Amino acid sequence: MTERPEPRTAREVAADATAQMRRFGETAIKTPANAVTLLRLLFAIPVLVWILDEHTATWGTFAGWMVLWITDGLDGWMARRDGTTRSGAFLDPLADKTLVLGGFVALAIRGDFAWAPVAIVGAREIAVSVWRALASRRGVSIPARPLGKWKATVQFFAVALVLFPPTSTWGWVQDTVLWVAVALSIVSAVDLVTATRRQDATVQAA
Repeated sequence: MTERPEPRTAREVAADATAQMRRFGETAIKTPANAVTLLRLLFAIPVLVWILDEHTATWGTFAGWMVLWITDGLDGWMARRDGTTRSGAFLDPLADKTLVLGGFVALAIRGDFAWAPVAIVGAREIAVSVWRALASRRGVSIPARPLGKWKATVQFFAVALVLFPPTSTWGWVQDTVLWVAVALSIVSAVDLVTATRRQDATVQAA
């Protein structure tokens, strides 16, 4: 008598459906999400130069910054739709770091941000980038963490507050949001290092 296969769980069915929907494998590089990420980086150059040229908040620089912010969510959505990749896990956080640090430095040069919080955020981003690179050499891929996304959102918001004409004079609000962004930067870095060590231990044990 032929044995009937055991019924599949809902989790197994969902996993198969997700695998079938993936358009790209983990090693893919030429993906729509990566293309959007690279376009964001290219578009950031004229936006940051424009911010430096303007000494006050303008609707134009605010609109340019909002495009950079919104497309951060766009490439993430496309990656989840088509399948996350190792290249995307590296490029997306790199783009966020470049855009945020560019905005922070531009506003610090203009005198809107103090250099101390900008330096802390910059040191954190450099340290995390080095950590990711070392983990990648060990074969450990580190996708964006939820805390990291929240950190990036608050950082984008901190720059937007300065560039948005109606809130450009709210100095104490801008400083508060900036230091919240600094705190999230530190907490998210600790979270990422902890997650990496767990994943590294799993890889070594396999």
